[in-house]
Amino acid sequence: MNARDRGTETAGAKASAQPAAKQVAQHPTAETTRPAMGQSHRHDSAVAQVCGEALYVDDIPELRGTLHAAPVLSTVAHGLLRGIDGAAALAMPGVRALITARDIPGDPVLAAFAHDEPILAIDRVQHIGQVVALVVADSAMEARRAARLVKLSIDPLPALLTPRAAHEAQSYVLPPVTVRRGDAAGALARAPQRLSGQFEVGGQEHFYLEGQIAYALPREQQQWHIYASTQHPGEVQHWVAHALGLDVHRVTVECRRMGGGFGGKETQAGHLAVWAALAAHHTGCPVKCRLDRDDDFMVTGKRHPFAYDYTVGFDEQGLLCGLHITQLVNCGFSADLSGPVADRAIFHTDNAYFLEDVEVASFRCKTNLQSHTAFRGFGGPQGVIAIETILGDIARHLGLDALDVRLRNLYGPPPRHITHYQMPVEDNILQPLIERLAQSSQYRQRRESIAAWNAQSPVIQRGIALTPVKFGISFTATLFNQAGALVHVYTDGSVMVHHGGTEMGQGLHTKVAQVVADELGVPLSRVLVGASDTAKVPNASATAASAGTDLNGRAAQYAARHVRDNLAAFVAGQDGVGAGAVRFAGGEVITSTTRRSFDDVVRMAYANRIQLWSDGFYRTPKIHYDKTTLTGRPFFYFAYGAACTEVAIDTRTGEHRVLRVDILHDVGTSLNPALDIGQIEGGFVQGMGWLTTEELVWNEQGRLSTHAPSTYKIPATGDIPAHFSVALWPEANREDNVGGSKAVGEPPFMLAISVWEALRDAVAQARTRLVPESPARSNDQSPHQPPKPVQMDAPATPERVWRALQLRD
Repeated sequence: MNARDRGTETAGAKASAQPAAKQVAQHPTAETTRPAMGQSHRHDSAVAQVCGEALYVDDIPELRGTLHAAPVLSTVAHGLLRGIDGAAALAMPGVRALITARDIPGDPVLAAFAHDEPILAIDRVQHIGQVVALVVADSAMEARRAARLVKLSIDPLPALLTPRAAHEAQSYVLPPVTVRRGDAAGALARAPQRLSGQFEVGGQEHFYLEGQIAYALPREQQQWHIYASTQHPGEVQHWVAHALGLDVHRVTVECRRMGGGFGGKETQAGHLAVWAALAAHHTGCPVKCRLDRDDDFMVTGKRHPFAYDYTVGFDEQGLLCGLHITQLVNCGFSADLSGPVADRAIFHTDNAYFLEDVEVASFRCKTNLQSHTAFRGFGGPQGVIAIETILGDIARHLGLDALDVRLRNLYGPPPRHITHYQMPVEDNILQPLIERLAQSSQYRQRRESIAAWNAQSPVIQRGIALTPVKFGISFTATLFNQAGALVHVYTDGSVMVHHGGTEMGQGLHTKVAQVVADELGVPLSRVLVGASDTAKVPNASATAASAGTDLNGRAAQYAARHVRDNLAAFVAGQDGVGAGAVRFAGGEVITSTTRRSFDDVVRMAYANRIQLWSDGFYRTPKIHYDKTTLTGRPFFYFAYGAACTEVAIDTRTGEHRVLRVDILHDVGTSLNPALDIGQIEGGFVQGMGWLTTEELVWNEQGRLSTHAPSTYKIPATGDIPAHFSVALWPEANREDNVGGSKAVGEPPFMLAISVWEALRDAVAQARTRLVPESPARSNDQSPHQPPKPVQMDAPATPERVWRALQLRD
């Protein structure tokens, strides 16, 4: 029955419904009368997590007969695999099987788009930590101990360990890409001033609290149920089916929640699921595969490290005249998601600035390291830090305030509103946002105070920086910008929602529930979001690109709207009014003649055979781009923000501390301010770790030396600045997005580039005061003038800061 038919029920049915027409909610509460969206509701799992009742994959009760798989890892960065001797391992008590590439019933290569990564090493190993085989045993510890006894025969080959070495050898996982606008070479030749430089930015370990894990359960008739800690259940489903040689419909993947993901569980959770499924297929038993933290470090990819070479032209006021930049992307041994990561780095090389004559050359370098993968920002941070570093260098070269140079180069009205990939910037709020933050954070006054401090403090020097972010929202692969959802209203008026997104702590399920609650006009407590499940919503995209709420929230809203329209048409027929005149609010359904509780309307509708469930589907509008030229409109809209950060450094040791952070960020009309502010704070601190303490070190043999919390330092509570202020920009999304909101997962990460620039500012100011004063120098540059460019790689560890201090002007 369609909506237009539902107003013409029989007279008998209408008469039988009349006794329910009454106002039930005699004492409405704030929870029942206020809209759910726009309020700071707690995370839907908060209480369960605090009480230890929230289940993760490793908490699921194991079926009788469950076995455990552990990986056998390569100890050589590059070599020919000549043999695998598992005799000692198989002799261990509790060991059931040793699985190699020969035991794979389907394709031995993962079903990734580049089809370049073997499930288990076949005839060669390509990094230390590559999984060569699996040991299956009665317990996890028995499997791990036995895995160490497997002997590998490997003939070593030369290894490429840096992107510069790979570039010199022309070793790439994908072809190079160059994006041009205007005439960069000609503009550089004509520029009044030029600077050239190079620097590198390191990778970053995801360090999710819950490590990689999967639990594979064989079912009847070649069917499988996989519990996976994954951001992309649909891809896990596809990969497992491909490896087992099955049709996709025989595999169901379920994920209730992850203990963190940050991109590290977008593709690489699929490896664990495939390994567990292969072991289960081989033994006929359920199998769990869980990496310990050291193995997780050694096996999985990180944020892509980048190396940069640039030449920039500019005038005496710092206005950019031309830019040529080469980006060498350290992809590791396979493509994984390196193509779109490197593409997004190209897209965000402009950050907030108009680049009229520019050439960006991107080389996707193949090295003998872990295959690097998605990480919060997905290449965006590596693009943004490049232009921010360059602008900081220009400002110091000219003796100008870096904020003034940044303001001078912002996107503006036509013709300064087109990106280098030909997308108009139509929702630009950069200038007023930055100016408001500069005023509220007292940037100008503090810069003067810092100069005065530095003049009288010989050891502790301070720096300050204010940097913006403009981040495009949508998957750059257009096909992924779609989502589906199911909304079920039960006969008691309670609501169950299933959507294709996954919950990793960011509050996606909470926001989706808020959207559905308001669409149906019911209290938030009446809406429950179920586990992500490929049997409920098929072909779902990864929860990534900051688009989780945009896509799944809108799909769930549409599904709820279909149910609401069904109910509205039914009630309109009962009351003799138009369906458009029926309102749903505060747990009630209201017409000009009658008020009924939502629960009563649902019961009445069920009795009259009205559909109380529906699906919803959403595809992001307006987006398009040519992936061969990287031009078009890859993003639906931009999210904006800015951060002002003050730091202090110890000139004797290079140690440093973030003293104060002020953030003004654009989330549109916030669906849940508490969750959004939490994402901004968490994103900033994670970005601060990337640029200060989180250093990945591979030794000369290609072994990751920093593979545990003892050697790899993420920010801790003591690293949080004493003053940490976050404010939200008070304007709705100008595009028609769910609830007027904007994405918030990734954009705040790049606000931490203000820490990087503040540290470089402190180093530059300190260098001018560490050099003995001379008449020649005093005529050229006074202690109060901004110093010249700082050569330093990221992360800015104390050692690197100290070394940068020694490179004096």
